[in-house]
Amino acid sequence: MALRFTSALPMSEKKTKYYNELGVLAEKYTKVLVVQADNVGSKQFQQVRKALRGTGVIVMGKKTLMKKALTEFAQKNTKLEALLPHLHGNIGLVFTNGDLSKLKDIITSNKVAAPARQGAISPVKVIISAGPTTLEPTKTSFFQALSIPTKITKGFVDIINDYTLLTPGQKVGNSEAALLQMLNILPFHYGLKISEVYDNGAVFSADVLEISDEVLHTAFNNAVANVAAVSLATGIPTEASIPHSVANAFKNLLAIAAATDVEFEQAADIKKFLANPSAFAVAAPVTSAAPTASAAPAAKVEEKKQESESEGDMGFGLFG
Repeated sequence: MALRFTSALPMSEKKTKYYNELGVLAEKYTKVLVVQADNVGSKQFQQVRKALRGTGVIVMGKKTLMKKALTEFAQKNTKLEALLPHLHGNIGLVFTNGDLSKLKDIITSNKVAAPARQGAISPVKVIISAGPTTLEPTKTSFFQALSIPTKITKGFVDIINDYTLLTPGQKVGNSEAALLQMLNILPFHYGLKISEVYDNGAVFSADVLEISDEVLHTAFNNAVANVAAVSLATGIPTEASIPHSVANAFKNLLAIAAATDVEFEQAADIKKFLANPSAFAVAAPVTSAAPTASAAPAAKVEEKKQESESEGDMGFGLFG
């Protein structure tokens, strides 16, 4: 049965409907992404909702309403209590039973470029690139106010060097906002930002969504290798070290069979090799052909020439 709002306090019809819909989602889905919706407009939100269709359901609303509803529902489903401490700020909840990584890709890909407005906090580093602009010389005062070196080239302002205009966390001033607007630069990109991940009663940081299957496989294989190494070094058998122990024991058996008359099926080939190594030898390929009849006299002439030069050196020195 779906979770329903049962408070005795009077509520409007709209709020009651919101509470009940939230209760249906909380019961139907076991995974939730908590998203921050700062600087996200209604049009952009509708685009995100459309992109999530068939994959997840997004619910926005006042945090007080969400917290009140989920607190009520947590009395019947205690796992929801894990979500309550994370309901702060301008947030939304994305419900799903599917792959959270795919849901994350849909959410993060829906971003919109935005201008830098005065008073806003810059989330990224903004660099003004060197090069020509379309601004007239009368606009040099804006660059001078920000200590940006410029020159006039062919009647337009030319920025001499790259200049860092804003750094992350810096408040956008009037001059920075005006300059970026004149240069037609939209430095910021806003969208829903995932802050926490809820999965059937457990809450994790959004960083876990960056862990791919390949990363997990590599980490698991490395851990198994470490366990096997410790087990072999200490002589304590484990499930990870048993295959290595069996392989090492088999090598010892082959060594004993090779040195003694002990025989078993797996040692037959190695005993045959030790008994007659030449039978397993591979004929080496011919690397060069025998010298031809015409090449032989040439070799003899070269050898005779070298001998005569050697004799000449012995009889006629540099000071003879």
